[in-house]
Amino acid sequence: MGTLKDRLNDDLHAAMKSRDDLIMSTLRMALAAVRTAEVAGKEARELTDAEVLAVLTKEAKKRREAATAFADAGRTDQAAKETAEGEVLDRYLPKQLTDAEIADLVTRALAEGGFTGKAQMGQAMKAVQAAVAGRAEGGRVAAEVRRQLV
Repeated sequence: MGTLKDRLNDDLHAAMKSRDDLIMSTLRMALAAVRTAEVAGKEARELTDAEVLAVLTKEAKKRREAATAFADAGRTDQAAKETAEGEVLDRYLPKQLTDAEIADLVTRALAEGGFTGKAQMGQAMKAVQAAVAGRAEGGRVAAEVRRQLV
C-alpha cells in the first residue's frame, strides 16, 4: 500500500473516470490543501502520512463547521453539500472515538500523569492528546479533561 497522498490521487483518478463530481471536487480540494502544506515554510518537502492525516482532519472540521453555519443561516442546499464533502473526507480519517471511549482515555491519562487540578490543564491535554492520537476533535477532548479535572 502506498502513502495516504497516493491513495487520494488514485481515488481522484477513479472519480474522474466515473465522473463523480462530488468526490472529484472534494479530493481536489484536499490535495490542494496537502500541496499548500508541503510548500509552507522555508522549503518544500513531502508530508508524512501523519501530516497528511492532520491536513485532512483540519479540512473535515472546516466542512462540519461550514455545514453548521449554512444550516443555521437556512441554506440547507449548501449545508448538505458541505456535509457530503465531509463524509468523503471521513473515509480517509481514522474511526472517531465515542464519548465513553474519550472519557475512559482521559481517566487513564489523568491517573497515570497524576493530574488533579485545573492548573495542570495544559500538561493533562498534552498527555491525553498523545493517547487519543487524532481519533477525536480537540474540543471534545478538552471538554472531557475540564470535566474530570476538579
